[in-house]
Amino acid sequence: MATEISMDDMAIFCKKKGFVFPNSEIYGGMAGFFDYGPLGAELKKNLKDAWWKFHVQDRDDIVGIDGSIITHPKVWEASGHVANFEDIMLECSKCGEKVRADVLIETKLKIAADGMKADEINETIKKHKIVCEKCKSHFKKAEQFNLMFKTNVGPKSNQESIAYLRPETAQLIFADFKQITDVSRLKLPFGIAQIGRAFRNEISPRNFLFRCREFEQMEIEYFIHPKDTNSCPYIDEVLDYKLIVYSAEMQEKKEKTEGKEMAIKEALDKKIIKTQWHAYWLSTEHKWFTNLGADPKNFRIRQHISKEKSHYALDTWDLEYKFPFGWKELQGMANRTDFDLQQHIKHSKKDLSLFDEETKQKVIPHVVAEPSQGVDRAFLVFMFDAYNDDKERGNIVLKLHSKLTPIKVGVFSLVNKLNEETKKIYEMLKKDFTCQFDTSGSVGRRYARADEIGIPYCVTFDFDSLNDKCVTIRNRDSTSQIRVKIENLKDILRKLINSEIRFEEAGKKI
Repeated sequence: MATEISMDDMAIFCKKKGFVFPNSEIYGGMAGFFDYGPLGAELKKNLKDAWWKFHVQDRDDIVGIDGSIITHPKVWEASGHVANFEDIMLECSKCGEKVRADVLIETKLKIAADGMKADEINETIKKHKIVCEKCKSHFKKAEQFNLMFKTNVGPKSNQESIAYLRPETAQLIFADFKQITDVSRLKLPFGIAQIGRAFRNEISPRNFLFRCREFEQMEIEYFIHPKDTNSCPYIDEVLDYKLIVYSAEMQEKKEKTEGKEMAIKEALDKKIIKTQWHAYWLSTEHKWFTNLGADPKNFRIRQHISKEKSHYALDTWDLEYKFPFGWKELQGMANRTDFDLQQHIKHSKKDLSLFDEETKQKVIPHVVAEPSQGVDRAFLVFMFDAYNDDKERGNIVLKLHSKLTPIKVGVFSLVNKLNEETKKIYEMLKKDFTCQFDTSGSVGRRYARADEIGIPYCVTFDFDSLNDKCVTIRNRDSTSQIRVKIENLKDILRKLINSEIRFEEAGKKI
């Protein structure tokens, strides 16, 4: 079981071990911006690679793009971001401290405040006598705050040169839709995926990587024929899959529950989840996390209540994770219908329809689900679920899945006089695996350091290795050890890392 720690403690651990640093800390830092250190950069890359392999390369119905961060400002006018991409802000009447209203209310009152209007927020603040946390003074009236980062393109800074750093990756998929479908020869249903940076001028970024001003998204827009909104050919794969479900009805009735476990079939039969497609993608995304070692007990799917839903959404669900500060959105998944394509058709005057061979008519596909996932939040999930304070060993054991761990193999010599022979093992392995060659301190101390940064397998060269041409492999999670031939080492490690063989079957137990 993972050890429960606070978000602040996780931030300290990540900094200490070289996973994540506060941005420009030597100058006092910038709120909402973080830099990934040597280990964090590797873990983040592995996480993105695992997502891309699962969602794009292993499927025949999804292709990927890599869109620009800055794009034509009319893209954001068409999408509604310029006019409506806003949060409600509260400003202290005395010290000027600015906070995001819904987050403050949720923190203070432990109630859902997403979707509250300004008048509702003002009434709630007054009723519960909520004051500025910094100076205990009253707040001014709530006001709207647009989260878009503005910039200027070209040598002049005027109204015509205004552009925006993208607040999401989705719109580039819609803007490039026709070109993508023309070159990919995709047939409905299909998806378009993208991984990339997005920027939101958050009023009060907080909770480490959870709410940042610069972050990365892994996102899919999945398109279907308008007549097939409830006909998913893959639904049989997930009907028996179980999830913790927190429906809109449970929330509106204020049931004393964090959700109820049920199979996808039951959720569909009871019409809690409206479409097969939504059910398929919710379970598929849940499965992606748990297949990489995340604890299913820490996840649930939560349906948006009516006042939360975006105006264009038929139905919206969040995949939520139980963070140290409560259940919070990990992945949003809206049924966007044809809203985005229709908006871009209207504003660009371009035809973004597809020709349906069956009916011999043009159709505007519907986005039945958009699995939209923050890379940084996913990073936190895997770190929290992997973090174990092992009292018997006397050190942290970071039990990351071997596909994600920054360093796959630690290579050690029993004593320094064996370093030269051990280095040959390291040179052989590093061509195929991310390795670490560590000669500092006792072998036990080196094992402990390896545990703390998640290295799943450590290879030790000892005096017997000179004669029997074997080495010892140590398993991080169990501390079990096996003896294997050096000539077979690379193949055995590959199979262990890819979960193709069990550790106990990989060599002679010692």
